[in-house]
Amino acid sequence: MPKGTGKVVAQNKKANHDYFIEETYEAGIVLQGTEIKSIRQGRINLKDSFARISNGEVFLNNAHISPYEQGNRYNHDPLRERKLLLHKNQINKLIGETKQQGYSIVPLKMYLKDGFAKVLIGLGKGKKNYDKRETLKKKEAKRDMERAFKDNLR
Repeated sequence: MPKGTGKVVAQNKKANHDYFIEETYEAGIVLQGTEIKSIRQGRINLKDSFARISNGEVFLNNAHISPYEQGNRYNHDPLRERKLLLHKNQINKLIGETKQQGYSIVPLKMYLKDGFAKVLIGLGKGKKNYDKRETLKKKEAKRDMERAFKDNLR
């Protein structure tokens, strides 16, 4: 099964707007108690989340997983730091790449694959404002061309 396939629960649409994604990695995620139940309900937000490396381990920060309604006292902190599971050689490669100026590790989407929650993280280089405008212009031009082509078929 290729990377990023499965039932998508959450997507970070802002990531492609703010970063040039150069490489992607599929990572497992260490969850507590009722977090997986909230994820299966789709109650997760990756909008302002980011990943960082400390002590040779990758951690996901600012990913908001809402508390499970039936979880009462077993619920978790919604914004807690969560460990991502990657191979050692992948972590070493990420360490080398993020030492360069302007590179970040950004979560792109979270999905369920074979009953496990997976996070697709990307190595991204930050876009400047003029790059963002250029991307929007290209997207709009493509949409206009498709619309014109569709109208010509009728």
